[in-house]
This record gives sequence, structure tokens and C-alpha cells, in this order.
Amino acid sequence: MIDQHVSLRGGAARLPVRPRTGRYLVLAAVFVCAACGLVYELELVALASYLIGDSVTQASVVLSVMVFAMGIGSLLAKRLRSRAAVGFGLIEAALALIGGFSALVLYASFAWFGESQYALVGFSLTIGILIGAEVPLLMTLIQRVDRQDAGGAVADLFAADYVGALVGGLAFPFLLLPVLGQLTGALLTGAVNAAAGGALVLWVFRRDVPARSRWLLIAANVTVIAVLATAALLADDFERAARRAVYGDQVRVAVQTDVQEVVLTGAGRSSLDLYLDGRLRVSSRDEYRYHEALVHPAMNGPHARVLILGGGDGLAAREVLRYPDVRSVTLVELDPAVTRLARTDHALSALNGHALDDPRVTALTGDAFTWLRTAHGRYDVVISDLPDPGISASTKLYSAEFYGLVAEALTPHGRVVVHGGPPVGHPRTYWTVDASMRAAGLHPRPYRVRGRCSSSVAGPGRAPGGTAGDRGWGFLLAARGARPTLGLDPKAPALRSLTLPGLLDAGRRAEAGRLPGLEPSTLVHPRYWEER
Repeated sequence: MIDQHVSLRGGAARLPVRPRTGRYLVLAAVFVCAACGLVYELELVALASYLIGDSVTQASVVLSVMVFAMGIGSLLAKRLRSRAAVGFGLIEAALALIGGFSALVLYASFAWFGESQYALVGFSLTIGILIGAEVPLLMTLIQRVDRQDAGGAVADLFAADYVGALVGGLAFPFLLLPVLGQLTGALLTGAVNAAAGGALVLWVFRRDVPARSRWLLIAANVTVIAVLATAALLADDFERAARRAVYGDQVRVAVQTDVQEVVLTGAGRSSLDLYLDGRLRVSSRDEYRYHEALVHPAMNGPHARVLILGGGDGLAAREVLRYPDVRSVTLVELDPAVTRLARTDHALSALNGHALDDPRVTALTGDAFTWLRTAHGRYDVVISDLPDPGISASTKLYSAEFYGLVAEALTPHGRVVVHGGPPVGHPRTYWTVDASMRAAGLHPRPYRVRGRCSSSVAGPGRAPGGTAGDRGWGFLLAARGARPTLGLDPKAPALRSLTLPGLLDAGRRAEAGRLPGLEPSTLVHPRYWEER
């Protein structure tokens, strides 16, 4: 805290407005700068979660580094209090430039170098130092504008700061991200930041700034805004080039929905790849291996009514509909853009056999956990075709509570099948899924098949589909009363990759790698992060 004697060391400011008006203008600048600062913070967290994964870890890294850096910035700013106006103007120009370009540089480092963790820490540290340096300088300025006790000045300053942070925090997910996207949104935020800081110093405090410093500030702010504006105009071209570096040259569809980024590559159904938030979810070269192993063991028994959780690409539904005695299929997908793409894209709809247009299929939009809490029907088969449990956003969909809801949705002889991630690459994660199902009263039977890891993150030098071979896919087939029989329905259609002897061998191989004694994952104690 700056005491009264120190804050007035430069004397009262010579203002072009009345002191009370000047005080409100300083607080308005605090409001805008706080909103911009929080947007930078949220943008780093969001982009890091998308590029690196594990949103809990990335949020913790960004927040802890930034808070630490803010303390350093506050200490460093003590040297600038004698020239608070000029110092604040230069700091805001630097913050606008660095914060505005943070998303673009972070994405570029991932697209062309395959690594963004170091850039994330560097930006968090730098932005935190600059944000921390604002507070002592603003304290000095507000006291020079309108003399008041230090406690009152602190109260006003932090009130404006916190309200600005609220506005910035709400503007990022509801305005900037859906309307402008991460790159253009960050660049626009930087321009607003530079304009607010420059206007405060060059107008309210212009009489206290020497002519040479005034021209320096004008040049700095004009340059920063011009560079940010130029980058905003070129953002689409940059994004296309970066996307080609990540996904290759055959990107056909790339949209940022309210839920995730959806990218579809490939010229036709024989070379189609679907990425969700940078992770490969479908590769037409071997998706049939995954979907046959996911669906057909669960169809061994009554299967008139089927529930698919996830699976908006329609490929699991395609396999289910190969059984003519299936009467109804309910598909619950979080992102309506995925189901819309599965219906309208010529290659993807051809790959799924136009399954979502079948009159037996009802495609619904919703979160699987929330939907199950309000569902009243019972199903013979529940197919959980969801992202890996190692992804933070999916953790609740692999919890004991979630499997309790699934158990309630099953008929007495119903079965549920879950994709639990690669049992060789992430054995603790896979067997924690097993423990969580058991905690919910289900009796799972594990099996694993060879194939590509469908959740690998795209990046330079990484082949679509990630590492092949022994990582494979791990599944768990479960029922309420007793462990279900691992087998195929006598009337199962001809399959390309799955045979009964192969399936039995898949079960033996999975059991051989069992990790006993693991605790279940719950909503209040998620455990999948332990292996990331």
C-alpha cells in the first residue's frame, strides 16, 4: 500500500478537468484495464487447455504463475512512482502488445514447433508482471488527481478493478470467443487496452508529461494499435496456415462451435479424419476396428432399445443399425454441430451409412450426465462413446456417479460398454474406469483390441491417429446383475475386424494387465489426472 506522503511526492497533478472528474476517469481506466487483463488470463487458459490438454493443470499453471508475477510487478513498479503517468502509459502499451499477441504466438508455437508449454509459462509470467505493475502506479495517479485517505483510494481502486474483471470474465466466453474467436478476440482486447491506457495519460495527465515523453507515448500507442490491427486483418490467413501445419493440406471443414473446434480433413470417405479440439476422433482408415469392438460385444443379448452417449459422428449408430431387430436408437451428443456435420457432409454421412437419417434414430443435444438424471426410459444396451477419461472435461462422464445413472437406465438384463482409453499406454486410467463402474454396482468385463489411439493430439510430425499398434483401445462391458458374457450375438452381421476367438483373446489380454486396488473416481475426488 502507498501511504499519503509517498503518493503525493510529485505534487498535485495539473488536470484539464475537475479533480472529481479526473478521479472518475482514472477509475474508468482501471475498469477497462482490469477487464482486458482477465481476458488475457482466460484466453491463455482456454487455448492451453485446447492445445496441451488437461484444463485443470493448465488453469493451475496460468493462475499460479500470473499471481506470483503480479507480486513481482508490484515491487518493480515502486521505482516508477516518481514518473507514474509515463510509466503507466508505457506499461499499458507493452501489456496490450504482449497480451494481444499471446494467443497468436501460443498457437504458432504449437502449430510449427509442436510445443506450447514454455510459451504459456513465458506469457503468464510477463503478463502477470505488467498487470501487477499497474496497481502501484494507479494508486499514485488517483491520489495525485483527488487527494483522499489511502484507505478510500484503495477501496475505489479495487472496486473498479473487480467490476472490470467481472465484465472481462463474462465478455470472454459469451462475446469474444463465440463472435471473434481466440486470435482476433485477443488482438481486439489489446487494442482496447492500449487505447484506454494511452487516453488516460495523454489527456488527463498531459500537462504533467514532458513533451519528449508525450511523443514517445503517442508513437508507442499508435505503433501498438497499428500492429494489432494489421494482425487482426491477417488473422484468418494465419489461422489457415497454422491449421495446415497442424492438420495437413486437406482441411475441408474447420468451425469453432460453442463446445469445441471441429476440423474435418480428407477428400473422401477413404481418407477422412475428424478432429475435435485438436484430438483425432475418427480416421476412416481404421475407425471400423474401434466401432466394431465398441458396439458388437454389447449387442450380444436383447438389444431392441439402444442408447448411445456421444457418438455424434453416427458411426456407432451405423453399427447398431446393422441389427434389423433394433427398434429404437437414442443418441445424446453435446455438440449439435457434430451431428449436423454427420448428416450433411458428403464423406462423413457416406462413412456412417446415413445412420442419423434412419427413422429409428433420435438424435438429441445435451450433456450425457445431465440427460441421464432426467431420463425415464430403460435401455437394453447403453454405448458410451465419449472422449478419453484423461481429458478433464470428460472426467465426470467416467465417475462412479455417472455409472450409477447408467445402471439406473439399464433394463434388468441390459449391458453397458465404455471406451476406457488405452490400457497399455495409460493402465491406471483404464483400471480406474473399471473400479468406478464397480463402485456403481456394475460388473465390468475388460477387453482390448489393437488399433490407433483415437484421442491423440494433432501436431507437426504426428501422423493422424497417433501411435499405432500395442497402445490400442480398451473397453469395458458391464451389466448390473453379474459379469456379462464376452461374445457376439448369433445373428451378428459379418464383421471386418472382430471375430469371436479374437474377442476372447482380447479379454484375456486385458485381464493379464489388471491393476488391483485402485480407488474409484468420483465427482469430488477425480483420479484420472494422476497418470497424465
